Amino acid sequence: MERREFITLLGGAAAAWPVVALGQQPAMPVVGVLGAGSAAPLTTVALAQGLKESGYTEGENVRIEYRWARGAYDLLPTMADELVNLPVNVLATFGTAAARVAKAASAKVSPPVPVVFSFGSDPVAEGLVASLNRPGGNMTGSTSIAGSLAPKRLELLRAVLGDDAMLAILINPDNPLAGPERADAETAARTLGQRLEVLTARNETEIDAAFATLKQRHINGVIIAVDTFYFGQMRRMAALAARFAVPAIGPLQEFAAAGGLMTYGPSIREVNRQAAIYVGKVLKGSRPADLPVMQPTKFELVINLKTLSRSV
Repeated sequence: MERREFITLLGGAAAAWPVVALGQQPAMPVVGVLGAGSAAPLTTVALAQGLKESGYTEGENVRIEYRWARGAYDLLPTMADELVNLPVNVLATFGTAAARVAKAASAKVSPPVPVVFSFGSDPVAEGLVASLNRPGGNMTGSTSIAGSLAPKRLELLRAVLGDDAMLAILINPDNPLAGPERADAETAARTLGQRLEVLTARNETEIDAAFATLKQRHINGVIIAVDTFYFGQMRRMAALAARFAVPAIGPLQEFAAAGGLMTYGPSIREVNRQAAIYVGKVLKGSRPADLPVMQPTKFELVINLKTLSRSV
């Protein structure tokens, strides 16, 4: 018997059992969202799409608790603990730093809270899963492996600007991916005989200063590193690149669409959507240990031809 029919049937007798009847209704599941960046459509729209494909709509049959660090990575541990203590049925994390703290926070309760991640690093190397095919434990998700593509972005930018161009890479030093991505880029630069400078930026003010520095140092082009906070700054960075006339390559298609020179990598929106589908599977009873970590199969080079015509 459906719930609506049940309530109608009781009619005037409902007053005799209000607590019992309500107590029998299943509680709405709660998804905790922990993001190292901000509430950008890249994440929120993809999350809604993936959950809908799994049969869940926020406010109808699932509740979502959001915590966005907006680049303040030091806030993530407290936010993760807050979500675990609500409690939540599953944690959905965006960014490597968020996944790391979620692992620690989820283990503070028994049984551990399931965690579904979306980030750009290697989850096996991070120690989050035992293997890609058989994650084991309480974590699984999707990875864009975007953090390992810095050498390719270096080659592409160099191909457009010329072998003698002076290049730089802009990284967020608070991001766990920053060290490995910097090392990969510097190794590739040495192999090519390419001079590569490293600039850092943790927030909007530092991003503005970094682009001004690029112009002051007469740097010909910049590689924007993979960072969840940076993902919400694509329009700002594209505008700064145009203002200071510094051609740039980024990890998101949205960067080229906003006026950046070009982008190379998988669709981060699609990676996030796939993770959201896994969130729905976990809500329905699947174990993270049995869900293979998803990886992208398609990488796209997107070039803004208008920007290109001004850059060469």
